[in-house]
Amino acid sequence: MKERAVPCFGNGELGMVVPVFLAAVFLLCSGIPAGSSPLAVQIKRTRGPRDEPFVGLNIGTEVSNLVSPEALVSFLQVQKIAHVRLYDANPDILTALARSKIRVIISVPNNQILAIGSSNATAVAWISRNVLAYYPKTLITGIAVGDEVLTTVPSYAPILVPAIEFLYSALVAANLHNEIKISTPHAASLILDTFPPSQAFFNQSLSSVIVPLLRFLSRTGSPLMMNLYPYYVFMENKGVVPLANSLFRPIAPSKEMVDPNTLLHYTNVLDAMIDAAYYSMKNFNFTDVKVLVTETGWPSKGDSKEPYATIDYADTYNSNLIKHVLDKSGTPLHPELTSNVYIYELFNEDLRSPPVSEASWGLFNGDLTPAYLLHVSDTGGFLANDTTNQTYCIAMGGVDSKTLQSALDWACGPGQANCTEIQPGENCFKPNNVKSHASYAFDSYYQKEGKVAGSCDFKGAAMITTTDPIHGDCIFPGSKESNNTGQANSTDSSGAANKLGLITSRSGGIGALVRAFQLLLATRFSLFFSIPMLMPR
Repeated sequence: MKERAVPCFGNGELGMVVPVFLAAVFLLCSGIPAGSSPLAVQIKRTRGPRDEPFVGLNIGTEVSNLVSPEALVSFLQVQKIAHVRLYDANPDILTALARSKIRVIISVPNNQILAIGSSNATAVAWISRNVLAYYPKTLITGIAVGDEVLTTVPSYAPILVPAIEFLYSALVAANLHNEIKISTPHAASLILDTFPPSQAFFNQSLSSVIVPLLRFLSRTGSPLMMNLYPYYVFMENKGVVPLANSLFRPIAPSKEMVDPNTLLHYTNVLDAMIDAAYYSMKNFNFTDVKVLVTETGWPSKGDSKEPYATIDYADTYNSNLIKHVLDKSGTPLHPELTSNVYIYELFNEDLRSPPVSEASWGLFNGDLTPAYLLHVSDTGGFLANDTTNQTYCIAMGGVDSKTLQSALDWACGPGQANCTEIQPGENCFKPNNVKSHASYAFDSYYQKEGKVAGSCDFKGAAMITTTDPIHGDCIFPGSKESNNTGQANSTDSSGAANKLGLITSRSGGIGALVRAFQLLLATRFSLFFSIPMLMPR
């Protein structure tokens, strides 16, 4: 998890500014590596179609009233979250993830490292119990061995690399070493003097562990996992590190951080931290290991000592982070490579110990209601429209038919939802199942009530989504509300329109094309992270 101690930016170094007229000199003299750098060549050689830069979510479970694993997986699919990281190898969650196509990093808790690092047989048993029992139905793509071990449990340092090697040998024996990568997440404080990045270096007292670890990562094509928090860098260096740089906000060229040794310009703190990791590895002569950001984020609430832990700043940081990664802009040192990032975290872990911020890093609460609304545009299928405020109420996945039927009966009866369209012979009768009919009835009630808080709950059987549930000729009440002409949002299954996550209309013809064109004009291709609105009971 997060470690509060952060590397300090040197006195005055961050404020070193290169005048605007040096921009041209920077372009010529910055030394930005071309695509032929050792790291770029290594990544290109191993990259497949699924290896486009992505944003994943960490899932902590210190949450009261956490939803069932089945409901959690359904929620992840609705939100189009395709990559997650667990802090253990929770069997219930791994079982629920089967056939979901969601890729997961599992973890060896710190308290299990000693046993695994002391016994190859224990490592084999761990892989058998936590990997082979689920893979390939559950797409396990990585194993994180411990969390910030070198800085939080330094006594385990001598056993860390042996534990990793034993686990890797077990994967080799199962012929899974090319599918599942092993590494260990580090705190940012493992790297000293992080600005300027070109002068950064690993804590030399740990070199006897770091060098063998980097040798393993290089040999196996595994990433260097880093937990990087610009929030803590800003809090520990207020007055030196500008808030705008910490939040990825646009800044004037005169405000950019400049590395005096390379003349590389840094517009945000996270890029500087990532490049500091690359330079630190280079100091040990390793240039073919990619950085994976296993944790980063911003708290949405804090006590009086953390005035910058607010919803507005959390929204700004995470929204801009998502855009930055999916824009594939890389870093000043490696513009040709973009690190994958896991946001800390999916849920507010309300059971965590003080301070207040420790329980306030999540994008959602444990009941799946959003902690706040992210604002991201033009980022494809992971996201949805944030400019129309158009939301729909649908049946929650994993809810049993009896519960759905009871909620459906209430919506169409006492709730006075308009259920005409789900009667036999009408456009929304098919598919003739309770989940489909309940989704229509729930949305009818939700739209009728003006989307007020509590109108999309139905005792936990419903959830809000920004993805239009239209299918075939069935136009949902929310779809009608979002189109002044009263026509459906429909499109074909390819091209930019499909990024909105819409289902292909089976009606075809000119009408469908017109409706698709109207949709594109209405939305102007603006997309955001698909987050359901608040659903209090």
